[in-house]
Amino acid sequence: MEYRDYYKILGVERTADAEDIKRAYRKLAMQYHPDRNPNDKTAEDKFKEINEAYQVLSDPEKRAHFDRLGSAYSSWQQQGGRPGGFSWEDWTRNAGGPGGVRVEYEDIFGAGGGFSDFFSQIFGGMGGFGQAAGRGGPRAAPRYESAMVIPLKDAYLGSERHVKINDRDFQVKIPAGARTGTKLRLKGAGPNGADVYLVLEVTPDPRFERKDDDLITEIGVDVATAALGGEVKVPTLKGNVLLQIPAGTQPGQRFRLKGKGMPGLSEPRKHGDLYAVVQVEIPRQLSKEARELFEQLRNQI
Repeated sequence: MEYRDYYKILGVERTADAEDIKRAYRKLAMQYHPDRNPNDKTAEDKFKEINEAYQVLSDPEKRAHFDRLGSAYSSWQQQGGRPGGFSWEDWTRNAGGPGGVRVEYEDIFGAGGGFSDFFSQIFGGMGGFGQAAGRGGPRAAPRYESAMVIPLKDAYLGSERHVKINDRDFQVKIPAGARTGTKLRLKGAGPNGADVYLVLEVTPDPRFERKDDDLITEIGVDVATAALGGEVKVPTLKGNVLLQIPAGTQPGQRFRLKGKGMPGLSEPRKHGDLYAVVQVEIPRQLSKEARELFEQLRNQI
């Protein structure tokens, strides 16, 4: 199995803090996002790779485990280790889980592969079946939990996932409006009829910041449109929409798109709002004619 360097994938140093990692992820994810690169398999694979790296480096426990693995792998290489000789099994985390429970998820990005074999083997059990007594006290059947990672768009639309637990197949419905921490119960799916709880982890979308059921996105607006007004495209989780902005729009100005946010988990027909924040794009280079026009403008304002 090939070792994957998640720091190299995101282009950050191993000493990078959480904000550095988040910034690097957002920049790359925006560049390779499928919505910006339709029918581009290379960009799609890169986007999956970036998301996988972020899943590891944004989680303190996973990152610490990866750092220990990286140190051991580097030492093995420096000692002249040959391919196939590194003991990957030593780094597999609870693949079977307590009570011999094993969970397998379908690809979160659809057909064509999601997380790599490296991720699945090294991190497949992390966050994965923890065991706790049921509400009935110590005599109650144990409860098992496992993390299920989904993209923000699936949390917006609602979706279904195929799950295999101890070779038994289950179809899981993810409700619209789901959030990180939302728990889905599979009654009797564990050993001896114990319940299994899938704890959702919603990956961030680089285009949006989520606050409860509201979404915030940045939109680039050229100087002329900001000054004169006009139509600009605003991304939503259902595709782009056109927004009419007034003349004299200022940098940082917010526009509310009512009902374009996330559906409510308990009231899926009720949506939050989407706030578009204007980022005025200043041209870095000007033609001679454009420079003359800006000079005239400066003399008149």
